[in-house]
Amino acid sequence: MSKAFVLATIDLSDLASTHELREKLMEVRGVVGVYLVYGSYDLIVEVESESPETLKDIVFNRIRAFAPVKSTLTLTVV
Repeated sequence: MSKAFVLATIDLSDLASTHELREKLMEVRGVVGVYLVYGSYDLIVEVESESPETLKDIVFNRIRAFAPVKSTLTLTVV
């Protein structure tokens, strides 16, 4: 089992889209939590997967694919 926390900055020009993005991220297989936060990052996405390769796929091909996501920093749990 692989687990990570993905810190994301997003385009905050439309606050309603932020809540929409949260709902869409929760639909991604492997995403177990999405938290709106204040500070240097706007979202923390909690991800669990069966392997490091699957975890990488979730971050790069699913989370980063959403238009409001501008950048991410992945913290892998060891």
